[in-house]
Parts: sequence; structure tokens; C-alpha cells
Amino acid sequence: MALNIYDSDDKYYVVGSKFDISQFNQPLVTERRDKYSFPFGDAEIVQIAFSGIYIVYGDMVVKQSRLRIKSFDEPDMVELHFALTGGGIMENYLTNKRLDIKANQHNIIYSPDFDGMAEFDTGGRHKFFEVNFERERFIDLTSESSTLLKNFAENIMNNRSVEISSENLPISLAMHSCINDIMNCQFTGGLKLLFLQSKCLELLALQAQAFEEAAKKTVNPAIKSAYDKDRIYYAREYLLANANHPPSLTELAKTAGINEFKLKHGFKEVFKNTVFGYLSDYKLMKAKELLADSSKDIKNISDELGYSSVQHFSNAFSKKFGISPGKAR
Repeated sequence: MALNIYDSDDKYYVVGSKFDISQFNQPLVTERRDKYSFPFGDAEIVQIAFSGIYIVYGDMVVKQSRLRIKSFDEPDMVELHFALTGGGIMENYLTNKRLDIKANQHNIIYSPDFDGMAEFDTGGRHKFFEVNFERERFIDLTSESSTLLKNFAENIMNNRSVEISSENLPISLAMHSCINDIMNCQFTGGLKLLFLQSKCLELLALQAQAFEEAAKKTVNPAIKSAYDKDRIYYAREYLLANANHPPSLTELAKTAGINEFKLKHGFKEVFKNTVFGYLSDYKLMKAKELLADSSKDIKNISDELGYSSVQHFSNAFSKKFGISPGKAR
């Protein structure tokens, strides 16, 4: 992925690097990590290519709120897009389409070329993660799939710039776990290739499932306005910020400014989980990450995540992942 980004003086800088199409068909994984420092911001970008799949993820600090961006003559790809932190707007002058980017949300996008304007919040960090499938490979993968994916693939075959949904969806904990597994992959050689292939397909399946479920209209939805949805997101952020000493449902509803019924049912609609089911999954996913750090013993991890005892933590972890914390290390 090579982008031409223009500063306020209309001078352009190249961010990223163009992968030759032959790199997508090599038997092993091609990977590179680059750091950039420009007048409009700083970035660290990782690019990985293999077998018709291209992964790119990065961490950016933007100093200029509006940037002109151009991207041309890249391999024809379908993008699984995940905005991890930060937000902004991408407006493509070639297609007259506008893409809202919000933290902790995802979408599937097909837009071969980009020439337009990007607006970002300045000062904060912007972290993103993408998996790009070669166009023909994506069409092959989805040819015998759901109606939603078939319709999306049909638009791609007709060279229409399109998103799978006009509404982004929240990134699930399962997606976060999959993304972390990819970014922290320790395998090498052929095992790395197999691992990354399986994880990319898993992410596609998780996204497809999420959009399929969202397409089914909810009868008497609890979320009836943008304000309601915003309050549910606020409740989630507050819950995770206080994960070790979580509030009760009554306290959380009061903090979020909605009633308890709307909190419980709205949370289930948006995040496909109960409030405390979501919290439990979050803590166990966090535990899985912490176990990779050999400097921390299991008791410290249990205490750090607010479990009442090591036994309680071990039982919950084993139930979730089918393996004890000690064996998962």
C-alpha cells in the first residue's frame, strides 16, 4: 500500500510501499516494518503479503487535520477494515463516497482507487488494521456463501465501489483477539503462512456473521436513536475502564444516562452479549495477552484483572478457552 499524502504546500510524501503482485503468490510470507516522520504527522506501518492476502496495520499521530491523499495502481483488493483507536472521515472524489471512521468499528470495503480528502482528529493516536484479499480470491471465497456476501461480491464483479454495509459495526472481542494473534504471531516459515491464512479467513467469517446478524431487523429494538447508541457505547467504555471494580447495572445505567432496561437490551443489540458477559470475555481476552508475558505469574494476572481468587480465574479461563492458564502460557 503506497499513498501519496500532500501537505499544506501541496508537496507530497509517499507513505507505505507498493507490493509487486508477484509477492502475493510467493510460497512464504513477505513482511516489512517502516517508520515515517513528516510535517503532517508520524507513523509506524507494518505490511505483510502472502498467497493473495495483504495485511497492513499501523499507529499514526496526525498533526494536520485535513490531508489530501491519492492511491493509484495498487493491486485490486477487497479490504477488511478495522479502526482500533481514533477516528475521522475519508472522502473519495472519484466515487463521491464518504467513509466515517470511528474507533472500535469495522467494515468491508471495495474501492480500487482513492483520490480525495481525509479529516482526522489531531493529537491523539490513530491505530488501524486491514486485511486485503485479492479481488478474484475474495470472489471465490464468497461465491457459495450467504446472500449478503454474494450481493457484495456481485457489486465487486461489476467494478462498483461499495461497502458491505452503510453502517459500521463494533469490533467484537473475538475480532480483537484474532487481530492481536496476527500482530503478535511468533511462527516462522511455513507455519507462519498457515497461521496467518487461517486467522485472515477467521476474521472474514467473523465480519460476515456480524453483518448477517445486523441485517436481520430487530423487533421492537431498544436502540431507537443515535443518542441511545451513543449512551450504550459510553456505558461500554465506562465498564471497561472500571473492569476490576465494575459498577452494578443500576449504577452503570445511571452513569450512562439511560434506564436499566435500555442498557441491558441495548447492550445485547449492539454487542451481541450481556453487559457482564461482555466484561467477562474482555477480562479473559486480556488474560490471554498477559499470559504471553513470562514475567508475570498467574496469581499476579488474576489479581490485576480483579478475580477473587486464582481458582476462580483458572476455572473461568479453562471454561472459555478449553485449556488452563498454565498450559496456555
